Amino acid sequence: MKSRAAILVEQHQPLELDEIEVPSPGRGQVLVRVLCSGICGSQLGEIDGVKGPDRYLPHLLGHEGCGTVLECGNGVTTVSPGDRVVLHWRPGSGLEGSPPQYESAAHGKVNAGWVTTFNELALVSENRVTVVPQDFDLEYGALMGCAVTTAFGVVHNNARLRRGESILILGAGGIGLSMIQAAVLTGASPVIAVDIHDNRLELAAALGATHCINTKKTGLKDAVREIVGNAGVDVAVENTGRVELIEAAYELSAARGRTILVGVPPKGHKACIYTLPLHFGKVLTGSHGGEAEPDRDIPRYVDMVRKGLLDLKPLVGARYSLDQINEAIADMRSGAVAGRCMIHMEGGS
Repeated sequence: MKSRAAILVEQHQPLELDEIEVPSPGRGQVLVRVLCSGICGSQLGEIDGVKGPDRYLPHLLGHEGCGTVLECGNGVTTVSPGDRVVLHWRPGSGLEGSPPQYESAAHGKVNAGWVTTFNELALVSENRVTVVPQDFDLEYGALMGCAVTTAFGVVHNNARLRRGESILILGAGGIGLSMIQAAVLTGASPVIAVDIHDNRLELAAALGATHCINTKKTGLKDAVREIVGNAGVDVAVENTGRVELIEAAYELSAARGRTILVGVPPKGHKACIYTLPLHFGKVLTGSHGGEAEPDRDIPRYVDMVRKGLLDLKPLVGARYSLDQINEAIADMRSGAVAGRCMIHMEGGS
């Protein structure tokens, strides 16, 4: 079978649209028709080589999507042809199949991980798909693949945020905005959002952030201390990977506060912190997708959406076709879009 795909051929360059040959699913693999995909900051990091030179070029990208199962390989038991599924990068139930390889006339062998979503047809490991109701919104399903599950996992699993505690969220992209929703639902106060784009901060306020700080206009540390005092915040979450913000998040968290690192600095960039407080109850830790368990968490969040307890509509920032994927990536970089940039394989709007 043939499929159109956006391929990372060279780092620091636009993705290339090409046709790939898709093999039949093997053991533990599921063939999915991808209908909608979000773009996460992690993909920008892959394009930019944040973690260093890429040994697997050319390869496919994307790790949050929603689509329909077309065919299942041997051993697959958790999904069936015709199921609507969320595609996610955190492993869930089922087998972990081998990462697939595709063929392209222009580029030869095209590599892929256990899940990709920037391609119309994707071979995905069984443990990277979770069934959702047939009528569940495609965009909301895609957001469940990373933005929502990561954000809620960071707030509840990593930070263990409690009602009445204060939280500082550095970076109000798709994940940061979802964290604001999670914090509000938890009963946190104050909920402080930080970004350099006013449009994102306006959306953060609409989602329940009690305070918004644009660090292009206001000094971060003074602004936060004006809100919570010199004692600092109970929880600080750093989403950008900028070293100076990692250091600030740690400094602005309370003596027994928790600092959670979600963003990843470029390889070779190092944060400098004073470690003594770590011996007396202060916590500094990294998050791996919020330690989310997709097969457990996604059904819960779907239920919350259907009951009106969780509104994901504001998180959809703009829609694009697959042909427009480089435009979507450019809009993410510039901050032109507040919320997630969503790729619809059958056209944007």
